[in-house]
Amino acid sequence: MKQLLFIRYRKSDSIDAGGEQGTNANYHVLCQIFGKENITVCHIHEKQSKIKMLLQAFSILLNFLRGYYYGLSPRKVKEIAALGMEHPYVFIDRSIFGVIAKELKEKAYKGKIITFFHNVESVYFEAKIGKNKPWCPIIVNCVTRNDQLACDYSDVIIALNKRDEQEIIRRYKRKPDILSPVVFKDTYKQTEYPAGDTQPVPTCLFLGTYFPMNVHGILWFVHEVLPKVNIKLQIVGKGMKAILPQVEGYKNIEVFSDVPNLKPYIENADFMLLPIFEGSGMKVKTCEALMYGKNIIGTTEAFEGYEVNFNKIGACCNTQDEFIRALNRVSEHPIPKFNRYAREVFVNNYSEEERKKRFEEVTIYRHTI
Repeated sequence: MKQLLFIRYRKSDSIDAGGEQGTNANYHVLCQIFGKENITVCHIHEKQSKIKMLLQAFSILLNFLRGYYYGLSPRKVKEIAALGMEHPYVFIDRSIFGVIAKELKEKAYKGKIITFFHNVESVYFEAKIGKNKPWCPIIVNCVTRNDQLACDYSDVIIALNKRDEQEIIRRYKRKPDILSPVVFKDTYKQTEYPAGDTQPVPTCLFLGTYFPMNVHGILWFVHEVLPKVNIKLQIVGKGMKAILPQVEGYKNIEVFSDVPNLKPYIENADFMLLPIFEGSGMKVKTCEALMYGKNIIGTTEAFEGYEVNFNKIGACCNTQDEFIRALNRVSEHPIPKFNRYAREVFVNNYSEEERKKRFEEVTIYRHTI
């Protein structure tokens, strides 16, 4: 008998966005605890053609109005709950699937339901979609309802940081059982790390998918900061070719879209640049930068939930002047390209081993079979 049902949004792509990277980290940690052979994986959303999506548009809208996020329906929720009944543990990887927790409890499920909040979804989707969009209330109402159901029917809820904890308490009157900050599988264990200093014209890397909050942040930087500093800017991420018309005419910008391997770009960069001003949860790209031992110049939002010394990591900047001063300073006074402090912060606080310890607290399970 398998021990845990892991419910995730979709199958992992070759190029995963931040949310899916977080999902993958959860799955890797649970495999360490339970053993991969003891986990059943359930995907909510299967990839469909645009034609099929258009044909199903009315039923998708109807399900949203009834509180079923994209990929779910009353029939599918019942099927997933029936599968869950066969497992002592059900791990729901996103709170937007709170309706599944409700269905399980109504079926008198006796096991443990654990729901992981990657964000406070109502806050996240308002920022993602924009309040002025006519479909925003439909989606936000759906995810808000599911957040509430996740709080009402889960045995354990896990949030990323104190900010999300306070927001969950305020909105849903439930305190998360544990906080488990963003982690990353350590794929950068080296016997020797890069030597040398940053360049007088530093290469600054912005890493992120073509996504409203990312686009808003990097375009703000391109318009307000880039003309006033002497750097080479690289924009790398899934779907980022769509940003090309908006940065046309600006010097010293390179855009790389849908690259299969981010490692060469990250290693080559002198600094990771994170001008993110909106969002919920924690930024996975910040954790990835720490893993690679990068110097980071980012906003308060980019560092939300991370315990770091800004002077040692690079700089925390929220205004045009702050970004300009920070970048001019490192252009005039090069620093080591590999930031040992950043790497140490990652290893000690944001590796998968840290999440494993927290997950073991709530599963009380040891793989001994």
